[in-house]
Amino acid sequence: MIRPAELEAIRDGEIDLAFRRWNRARVKVGTRLRTGVGLLEVTSVDAVPLSALRADDARRCGAASLAALKEALTVRSSGQVFRVGLRYAGPDPREILREAVPTAEELTEIRAGLDRLDAASPIGPWTRATLRIIDANPEVRAPELAAQLGRPTPEFKRDVRKLKERGLTESLAIGYRLSPRGEAVVDHEDGPRERAPRRTGTPLPRSIGAPATRALRAVDLHTLEAVCSWTRSDLAALHGVGPIALDRLAAAMADIGLGYAPD
Repeated sequence: MIRPAELEAIRDGEIDLAFRRWNRARVKVGTRLRTGVGLLEVTSVDAVPLSALRADDARRCGAASLAALKEALTVRSSGQVFRVGLRYAGPDPREILREAVPTAEELTEIRAGLDRLDAASPIGPWTRATLRIIDANPEVRAPELAAQLGRPTPEFKRDVRKLKERGLTESLAIGYRLSPRGEAVVDHEDGPRERAPRRTGTPLPRSIGAPATRALRAVDLHTLEAVCSWTRSDLAALHGVGPIALDRLAAAMADIGLGYAPD
């Protein structure tokens, strides 16, 4: 429920609070949350009266003003207001796991884990079919993949997350692809297969949204390193690339020392 711009601000140390109206606290101190920018850690959880909020609270949570913060919290009248302290806790460990090609012993453990998922599923074995369809269709939207398997999209996406937890898949701005770890599992079971070369560079951030991602892909821009060869005004002329997407692209490029080409 934390918006992409807020996630980036937490990572950069500009925001360290969030406010929620809950019937009871849904996180506790020490909880770690996986997000698009990495891990966030909950540092405090306190129920507070709405009247106790101050301008500093609004600043620390990224609200435009104290009035705007209070207005957002009064949309729902039930429940208590909770002040949640947050800090960036580093990259998602799954990113490291994805790049780790498994040993023979690890492959045995991974396959046994997939067998357990299959055995526990009410629809029967699904793990290998899901890995194979992602392998054959990288960067394809989840509804299209689910339709090929004859599965409801929400259930398909839920199961892909289980594979992601094991470092076998990667979520892209649109669709998925197998990680090097996932490719090793499929190759071990089916034999090595020809794949298109993995694109080098930094993938487009998911925070720019699907319309902007489709527009960039249509002109063969798949990485931030490719985007930086374009001017902001030329990208703005592409249908689907709006000011918010442009700002998020600029922020993502700045993180790796890049920027738009000069006009």
